[in-house]
Amino acid sequence: MIASDLDGTLLRSDSTISARSAAAVAAAERAGVPFVFVTGRPPRWMDVIAKVTGHHGVAICANGAIVYDLHTNSVVQEHTIDSATTLRLVQELRQAMPEVVFACERGLQFSHEPAFVPRVEIPNTSVGAMEELLAAPVVKLLVRHSEMTAPELFDAAKDVFTAFAGLATVTYGTSTLAGGLLEVSGPGITKAFSLERLADSHGIDREEVVAFGDMPNDLPMLAWAGTGVAVANAHPEVLAMADEVTASNDDDGVALVVERLLARA
Repeated sequence: MIASDLDGTLLRSDSTISARSAAAVAAAERAGVPFVFVTGRPPRWMDVIAKVTGHHGVAICANGAIVYDLHTNSVVQEHTIDSATTLRLVQELRQAMPEVVFACERGLQFSHEPAFVPRVEIPNTSVGAMEELLAAPVVKLLVRHSEMTAPELFDAAKDVFTAFAGLATVTYGTSTLAGGLLEVSGPGITKAFSLERLADSHGIDREEVVAFGDMPNDLPMLAWAGTGVAVANAHPEVLAMADEVTASNDDDGVALVVERLLARA
């Protein structure tokens, strides 16, 4: 099984997928090797990837919370957060930092409170009070502070998240831009969690899995896989722990390794 992160890894810096990379995905599937996209993106952002790759592969979305079938464009599995836990977390974060705003993901739907303004137009969106939006379980809670980067926000909210250890999993990017997001999933939900379950369902041992990534939220997946590969543009932590370093995302680093593996098969 081949598993690859999207942004910064399989996708180029302009968020497109090259013809060579798309061909590598299709070639793996033709050879009977499942190709899995593993991303923090929600499934509603996967339509473009599905079209470019000819609807090949399966996507693990929302950092492991959703499994999405690109062949049928359908959600096949969800790992949600308990509603009562999520609402209590929102209340405690508000008390600690009144400036934070919230949104949430559920299946193909995005919901947010009025103060959370999406940075891009999102279809199938609902707006309301978090108490209403969290009446049913969600797969991801999004937390934003307009004046903090995501690492700063995480540090500021560390005491709150420590109190929820074992009840929720928090991930974030390392952007230095203000207005960064924290992404909160269910307990133990990571890219590695869903990839392991998917591999098991195919009867594939971890030693037979090659995984590609570039950011710290890819570390559990790269550590779990038999071979963890970092692209050359990866975060220093990822470069340090990877079993192999390939070319950058702009130089088709994933395709280079996939082509080599298929040539040996």
